[in-house]
Amino acid sequence: MTQQNQSVKLDILKTLLSLDGPAGASRITDRLLSSGADLQPRTIRYYLLQMDREGLTRFVSRRRGREITDRGRAELAHANVLEKVGFISSKIDSLGYRMSFSLGTGQGTLIANVSTIHKSYLLRALEDMKPVFSRRLGMGSRIAVAREGQTLGGCVVPRDSVAFGTVCSVTVNGILLDEGIPVVSRFGGLMEIRDGKPIRFVELIEYQGTSIDPLEFFIKANMTRVRECARSGSGLIGASFREIPAAAIDDVHRIRKDMEKYGLGGILAIGRPGQSLFDIPVAAGRAGMVVTGGMNPVAAIHETGARITIQSLAGLDDFKAFRSFQELRDRYPG
Repeated sequence: MTQQNQSVKLDILKTLLSLDGPAGASRITDRLLSSGADLQPRTIRYYLLQMDREGLTRFVSRRRGREITDRGRAELAHANVLEKVGFISSKIDSLGYRMSFSLGTGQGTLIANVSTIHKSYLLRALEDMKPVFSRRLGMGSRIAVAREGQTLGGCVVPRDSVAFGTVCSVTVNGILLDEGIPVVSRFGGLMEIRDGKPIRFVELIEYQGTSIDPLEFFIKANMTRVRECARSGSGLIGASFREIPAAAIDDVHRIRKDMEKYGLGGILAIGRPGQSLFDIPVAAGRAGMVVTGGMNPVAAIHETGARITIQSLAGLDDFKAFRSFQELRDRYPG
């Protein structure tokens, strides 16, 4: 299949997905023409016949036309990966700007990572996360829980499931932005911890060069060692590398303390002006900052082999939805 043919088919699939129900060649052509594509109905019919044979579309009737199939939706989800590169970086900037939590009022929204498990595993999952919070390996001490049918971070909890909302590390970006300090998110990675102290990054993925969240990838690839780190003080945890203006270093140290008052600790290290931090160089006039991964508690659950779905940067939720882990644990005694 030529690149041009593939492009036309993807345009047709996108059009069918955007329309309310099945559509014929004429309607698809009109929609494509309005977006700048110069194609005729006869050409669209030719492609639709091919796509029917490939299982990407399904003929409904001569009057109604065709509809996109599950296979067609999957093709859209996986095609044109280059278009998705930088998506995570854009989402980080968008959510950091949209969140509204203020240290001045202690109110507003935070960015949530949402993970779901079967409801029967709730108590076990809390036990798995307990040492992670005790070692302060997450984004502070807060977590949210939602039951079947409830919404958390914009996600509806499926049947027979329970969802955990952990505070996403990008929340730090939003808080600093609210204080007038811009943050550049550069890398997501795995940080080696030895005897309770951060030593070095052993893996790094640049946010602007990826279509998936780095920590989510590391968790699903079984590359984290959060449980071991929580138990012994040594292991591999998720962390990210950010840059801040060097002129804001003193303010960031102050904000770091204020965040901890709200159970939102997570800034692991702040560098010096123009100097490398954990061997990662920064430009003159800037300083490095390392933030602990908000999904580390969830990584501990995943490392047990439990079936858990993970969605990083899921969306926004109110600060009030996030309770201290200890308070939540007391509500569900083992």
